[in-house]
Amino acid sequence: MPGRIARTQTAVRVADFLATREGKAHLSNYGWAPGMPIVMTQPTESLNEAMGMASIHGRAVLIAMLDPQTKELHMLHVTVPQITLKVTKACADRLTMGEFFQRLSTATIAEFRVKFWKHTAVAHKIPTCPGMQPQNTASTRYPLPTLRHTSAPIAASYSR
Repeated sequence: MPGRIARTQTAVRVADFLATREGKAHLSNYGWAPGMPIVMTQPTESLNEAMGMASIHGRAVLIAMLDPQTKELHMLHVTVPQITLKVTKACADRLTMGEFFQRLSTATIAEFRVKFWKHTAVAHKIPTCPGMQPQNTASTRYPLPTLRHTSAPIAASYSR
């Protein structure tokens, strides 16, 4: 549907995180700038598919994913393929985003290539901070008041 944005749980969490000064400052330290594309992904999505979405933008992007067990927000900064880097072997077709994030949990930065890229790109795992934890979402930081309906008699007549 034109004009509609997919509102996944990941998208909501990213929006909540970017709505804070802490979130903007944290991501700015790792290459984010206002207007930078952010690709939402799922742990089971293939790396090829996610990088296909990243390629559409033609510039560096952030990749966001929620950890399926901890519900923690994970993010990567991914460059465009670089002609100056040595061409690496393409990642396996079956590699998922969850597995890719897991690989970067120890290395934090990696050169990689997907099958439809001629050149190698660089992925840098953005370290987590308290604002990326599940309990720090906007709905828990700023709970909405609940309406309590009380039965109150309505006056049958109005007099002055």
